[in-house]
Amino acid sequence: MSFLAQHRDRIACRRARAYERFRQDLHCDRLLKSLCQICDQGLRELLDRYPLPRQASLAALGGYGRGELYPHSDVDLLILLQREPNAEDIDRIQTLVAALWDIGLAPSHNVATPAQCLEQASQDITTETALLESRWLAGSKLLLRHAQQQLQSQMDPQAFFLAKQAEQQQRHAHLQDTPYSLEPNCKESPGALRDLQVLLWMARAAGLGRTWVDVAQSELLTESELKALQRVEEAFKRLRIELHLLTGRAEDRLLFDLQPRLAEIYGFQPTATRRASELLMQRYYWAAKIVSQLNLILMRSIEEHLFPQTDQDPLILDSHFQIHHGQLGLRQPDGFEQDPSLIFVAMLHLQQQPNLRGLKADTLRALWHARRLIDAKFRAEPRNRRLFLEILQQNKGIVHTLRLMNLLNLLPRYLPVFRRVVGQMQHDLFHAYTVDEHTLKVIRNLRRFTMAEHSEELSMANQLMSGFDRHWLLYIAALFHDIAKGRGGNHSELGAQDALAFCQDHGLMPVDAELVVFLVREHLSMSQVAQKRDLSDPNVIFQFLQTVGTERRLTALYLLTVADIRATSPTVWNSWKGKLLEDLYNLTLAALGREAKDGVSVLDQRKRDAAGEIRLAGLLDDAREDFWQWLDKPYFLRHDASEIAWHTIQLYHQSHSLTPVVRIRPAGQTDALQVLVYTKDASRLFLRICRYFDSQAVSIQDARIYTTRHGWALDSFVVMLPAYDHALRRDPLLIETELCQALQQDWLPNEHPHDHYRDIRSRRARVFPIQPTVDLRQDEQGQDWILTLSATDRRGLLYSLAQVFEHHDVRLRSAKVMTLGDRVEDVFILSGAALEQNRNQLRLERDVRLALSQQATPS
Repeated sequence: MSFLAQHRDRIACRRARAYERFRQDLHCDRLLKSLCQICDQGLRELLDRYPLPRQASLAALGGYGRGELYPHSDVDLLILLQREPNAEDIDRIQTLVAALWDIGLAPSHNVATPAQCLEQASQDITTETALLESRWLAGSKLLLRHAQQQLQSQMDPQAFFLAKQAEQQQRHAHLQDTPYSLEPNCKESPGALRDLQVLLWMARAAGLGRTWVDVAQSELLTESELKALQRVEEAFKRLRIELHLLTGRAEDRLLFDLQPRLAEIYGFQPTATRRASELLMQRYYWAAKIVSQLNLILMRSIEEHLFPQTDQDPLILDSHFQIHHGQLGLRQPDGFEQDPSLIFVAMLHLQQQPNLRGLKADTLRALWHARRLIDAKFRAEPRNRRLFLEILQQNKGIVHTLRLMNLLNLLPRYLPVFRRVVGQMQHDLFHAYTVDEHTLKVIRNLRRFTMAEHSEELSMANQLMSGFDRHWLLYIAALFHDIAKGRGGNHSELGAQDALAFCQDHGLMPVDAELVVFLVREHLSMSQVAQKRDLSDPNVIFQFLQTVGTERRLTALYLLTVADIRATSPTVWNSWKGKLLEDLYNLTLAALGREAKDGVSVLDQRKRDAAGEIRLAGLLDDAREDFWQWLDKPYFLRHDASEIAWHTIQLYHQSHSLTPVVRIRPAGQTDALQVLVYTKDASRLFLRICRYFDSQAVSIQDARIYTTRHGWALDSFVVMLPAYDHALRRDPLLIETELCQALQQDWLPNEHPHDHYRDIRSRRARVFPIQPTVDLRQDEQGQDWILTLSATDRRGLLYSLAQVFEHHDVRLRSAKVMTLGDRVEDVFILSGAALEQNRNQLRLERDVRLALSQQATPS
């Protein structure tokens, strides 16, 4: 065996023994130090065979430099040369680096002279930071020491602080400024290890020490803060170690498929309502929250140390607070202890004083420590209840203040029911945030409806909000709408009970309390009706009208629903969903003027409106009536006036066409398309249409299947084109020619092309799939059957269901497809003699369930 192979095996054995010791004692620092020592020893043994260039120095950088080497981290090295390398030096360096790879040390190396190091450090904060932690390994100690001294003399602590602060802000922004990502990075995410390392780098550059103990001795940390930092740092170190050992690579992300295995390693057990992985992640989020809290406090303290303000008389706000250099401060250090209500008063000052840049470090620290003062007595104090409502009633700063209160644990302390959902994951495949983060995003969206700068995003929501008084009632409803998640049972009903208790405790007028409770209880209703029910059916509108009752409740529910959907994830909302909600709002508002269900008057008005549009297109009444003779009442009930007019204009002259007619148009002001298919009715027609759309990765959002009196199929679809670059996105009119050809020849262009035909399920959906649910029941009239289902979305799902319907000789009358991230919730209206037998109903449900459980595979 070669020297390098033997050396690689020796290092592997040493590392294996270190891992065994870690499994016995779970001592993170001991393992990280052992791995550094093993690497140091291996490098020095290697240098006996492959020496450095003459008078060169080998130094460890970064984490390796500070004595923390994780199982699969890169080995960051600096080969410091006294002068520019000659040919012999280059050969030695290349040979050494190749040998490092051969023995499995995965080096990340830099070769430079001291002057080059200083130049790189002056231009790149990352290089300067890495050099700050350089540690001698071999070669010339004097050369490295000289470079370190030059770096230290060149360093500007103030500039270094500002650069690292900006770097952290950019990193946080890249990761959505939240520690509550569902797959966080335990090294880079906000509230993770990097946020701790940044503080130590800043402290070191400022001459405040190299360790947390040093920083505490510099009086920038209290004893309790020191212990909290050491505790969470140890927790994050272990988590990163476990991830590396579990995956066998430098994996720092808590990926969905790793979370259950990590929960098992940590010994978490599932409960009746929570997965073990959810309990693990909630523990993670609480740790990340502590890091974020202390990062904020300590960074503010270091800033005040590095940038001392000149003496200036503070601006006195009241007997308790003052403004000093744009920052809010307590006039007495023990102000919160003397009067805990000042916690909320401080929040109000932050909202009401336009020139404030935040809190002074000592006041921020005092505020964080004052969280323990928010107890049952504090919550029952009428003044505190009034102050909390005032925070929600301010003209600005509401979201920023609530985020700060959540970060400092003031909000969870004041609302114990909210504390339960802090850091709680939602594995429903469409929420991309924890419950508390989602809740604050809903309030943020509601606030944006009040701002002119956001009016172009959702003009209708902005217009409605401008006419809605007491906006703060919506914020309370948003605060409670998901507050009962994870308890088991109906979270809307349980949340409504919590909301009622809050409203009563805080002295809301009965009419206001009733609105808040209604919104929490019904916060899912409008979305469900808009996306799952036939909005052209007057009965659907009147049933929804009975739920909302008044225009104020309708408007409030619309605003909350839009804000809620847009806060679930960056991908769930689309313009088609927006149009459905607008349509439901407008139809319900119009119905408020009618006292009773009057299907006949609705139908007559719809026909008159359609006839008016048709006349504007230049079509004579006789031509219109000639076509309408083939349409019966169900058709007019299932289409609005605009659709009826469009169908008539396109088809009046070819009502007996033997060639399929396919037409498309935009679906209102949305990204969706309406597709009209008109052809002689035939078996497997819907299946063939679905197969075409499936082959082109076109997503069907809505389908209405109708057969005229003379036997022609008049089918209407709302579809979404592929999100990526696709021929149909460049030229949607291709649908008209390609689908027509497909129906004539049973021919499909490029069926299942590999560029889009794949298992679309995300990693999250594969690890936490939705258990399929299927419900088949007869409608209220006893004529048709309603099939309701929910499942994990997958490629070709609707096509698979169409095959099931065809196999069971069941006719589809309409379909409503609701896609929520990786989840689908669909409603199908079916008919067919086969459904009259109970045995056939059970078989259909069984086969639908099987189709929902299948994975996507090319056919």
